[in-house]
Amino acid sequence: MHIAQVLKQQDPAISFEFFPPKTEAASQELFHTIQQLAPLKPAYVSVTYGAGGSTRSLTHDLVVKLQAETSLTIVSHLTCVGSSQDEIRQILETYNTRGIKNIMALRGDQPQALQENIPPAPGFHYAAELVRFIKHHFPHMGVGVAGFPEGHPDTPNRLKEIDFLKEKVDAGADYICTQLFFDNRDFYDFRDRCEMAGIQVPIIAGIMPITSKKGMARMSELALGARFPAKLLRAMRDADSPEKAERIGTTWATEQVLDLLDHQVQGIHLYTLNKSKASLQIYEALGIQSFDMLRK
Repeated sequence: MHIAQVLKQQDPAISFEFFPPKTEAASQELFHTIQQLAPLKPAYVSVTYGAGGSTRSLTHDLVVKLQAETSLTIVSHLTCVGSSQDEIRQILETYNTRGIKNIMALRGDQPQALQENIPPAPGFHYAAELVRFIKHHFPHMGVGVAGFPEGHPDTPNRLKEIDFLKEKVDAGADYICTQLFFDNRDFYDFRDRCEMAGIQVPIIAGIMPITSKKGMARMSELALGARFPAKLLRAMRDADSPEKAERIGTTWATEQVLDLLDHQVQGIHLYTLNKSKASLQIYEALGIQSFDMLRK
């Protein structure tokens, strides 16, 4: 199903994100996670690329397997930096023949082997170019793009940041999914600025539950400096066991989700790290049997 139709039918849309496993054991664990989360009836699930497209073949294998073996709506991440237009077209043609109709269009991290921001010829500099390319050659495909409530790491000018996001939407993006954040005020401010810029597509809030102190440090690296509120930092600092740290992180994410739902968020995207426990705990805390109950 086209992502625009999914988001229209399922308001709010609750979704999950996975990354491609690198070993057979990790693959089995991921499918166990999916089996546990599938009864929640997510609006869709997405599958990531590694930095610089380093897990490209693994991503392709996983999305094809999920498409063939589950009833889930699949969104495949696709990064364009370092790829030629012919390479991207071949990937999209393969997806199209396999029934994968929804793409998360991203610029991606610049591979170290390439000079900064110099694509292969002819290639892509920015995600907006990828969105435009997809919509031109595969107009039936749904396309999502990334948003950054705390600011894009490569765009310190917050005015230009929204202009660049608007360019991606004007190129044909069907929705925005945000990077993770830990203070909902950042999301609400971002949503207001999008509205002021004339951005009218659905904006999905990205939430990543913290499950350990080590994981919290890793999140800061992955999100290029995610801002942790002092209250959360203090609670995690004082956690005297892994179990307490996990409980604090999950509770914080649950409170974020509840507050977002109270503020009519159009969707929530849970970054699962291929684990089901935190997502299931959030769902249980909401007191529902499946996410369908949120949409009634």
